[in-house]
Amino acid sequence: MERQRELPKVGTAAIIRRGGKYLMQKRKGSHGSGTWSFPGGHLEFGEEPEKSVVREVSEETGLKTTSAKFCGITNDIFEKEGKHYVTLYYLCEVEGEPSIKEPEKCTEMGWFAWNELPTPLFFCIENLLRTGFKPSG
Repeated sequence: MERQRELPKVGTAAIIRRGGKYLMQKRKGSHGSGTWSFPGGHLEFGEEPEKSVVREVSEETGLKTTSAKFCGITNDIFEKEGKHYVTLYYLCEVEGEPSIKEPEKCTEMGWFAWNELPTPLFFCIENLLRTGFKPSG
């Protein structure tokens, strides 16, 4: 009998720029462990996507988001893991200094130039780059 597939999930990701560099974190404990991604997570039932990215930024980094503007979308099928996400990206302005608030989900955090992002990148971020996306400004 064929295994019933789950419906795709929705992820949100924050592209946070400060001084020409972008905040990234090294994933731990879930799919993509050991890869670098933007802060973000899952859209919860009944939640507005913009509110999701604001919540995730606060939970993961302690930063307060002052603005979040939609800037991109990817369709991310993780064949090996049997997962499928649609990821919504937001350019975010924030206040404060980031710190690792969920050490069970993140081992490192840092600021990187767009043309010098750390590797390996999380699959969703690779997909975003394949679209030719570059943040404005």
